[in-house]
Amino acid sequence: MAVEVEKRAVLPPRAAGLGVVGWARKNLFATPLDAILTILIVGLLVWVVPPLVRWLFINASWTAANRDQCRPDGACWGMIADRIRQYLFGLYPFDQDWRVVLGGVLLLVGVAPLMLGRWAGKRWYVLGLLVVYPIVAAKLFGGGVAGLEPVDSNLWGGLFLTLLISIVGIVASFPLGIVFALGRRSDLPIIRGLCVTFIEIIRGVPLVTVLFMASVMLPLFFPPGWTIDKLTRALIGVAIFSGAYLAEVIRGGLQAIPKGQYEAAKAMGLGYWQSMGLIILPQALRLVIPGIVNSFIALFKDTSLVFIMGLYDLLNMARLIVVSKEWLGHDVETYIFAGFGFWIFCFAMSRFSQSLERRLHTGHRN
Repeated sequence: MAVEVEKRAVLPPRAAGLGVVGWARKNLFATPLDAILTILIVGLLVWVVPPLVRWLFINASWTAANRDQCRPDGACWGMIADRIRQYLFGLYPFDQDWRVVLGGVLLLVGVAPLMLGRWAGKRWYVLGLLVVYPIVAAKLFGGGVAGLEPVDSNLWGGLFLTLLISIVGIVASFPLGIVFALGRRSDLPIIRGLCVTFIEIIRGVPLVTVLFMASVMLPLFFPPGWTIDKLTRALIGVAIFSGAYLAEVIRGGLQAIPKGQYEAAKAMGLGYWQSMGLIILPQALRLVIPGIVNSFIALFKDTSLVFIMGLYDLLNMARLIVVSKEWLGHDVETYIFAGFGFWIFCFAMSRFSQSLERRLHTGHRN
């Protein structure tokens, strides 16, 4: 006699401790030490967060023309609103701010096609953008042409100057890093020795020293009668310094490429530059994306050191504002605002790096 066996769905074992209580017991109070640390951290947050929220938001003064109009028990964000144009543009003439905004819009419009993936002529478009845009931007920001009022580069400052130095430094240091990385791995002793000497000297001194040398000694290498402004000296110093660090990052990527890739390139009859440009460098750069972006983030933050050359980036403009008689004594607010500005751009670069890694599959996941 056949016995029919009732078929029942096999259910997974019931998870113990479902809900908030179970999660807290597992993650916050699993051991006596975890419980003590959890209680201490919660107590610290209860002690610190409410007064901080009251100072930052509840008791804050959002509009004010000077420090006398700010509440003594809250942050004075009215200072930021009152001097926002200086934070953004430095000492650039207020009636000419539109030129800086227009330059930023032109840059975004020029870079937008590069986000569309691969298309015919993209490489030539990039080369044209790198040649044309700097000329247009220099004439637009500096003036003196087409009826534009001349504006000395010493007046450029704030976030505008920070982004300018960062973008120029990144664009200029990247090819420098590739050249020095390839030179350090060259079979020619003279080229290898020169690249090693340059990289080790630049990496062995702080950026302040490089900027100081660019400010004082760089004009000595130009013919008599030639002058170069402080901003150009700063751009050269930042690009050289960042290029030396990028060279080591890229060299690490080159060393990570298996020897078989080099042999395969030779077997295909490719020359040195063809194999590097088509096979080796694309793989090496893909491997060291985190290191490259990390160098760019460090470069962005190091722009604040240009104050030794008399230039006022975002942080140094904040220092200049806080020592004015109208806002004397409100250092915390201005530094919080400047730090938040740096954090936004650094976080954006970090997120872009992560998305680029995922798109290029740099993790070699199985």
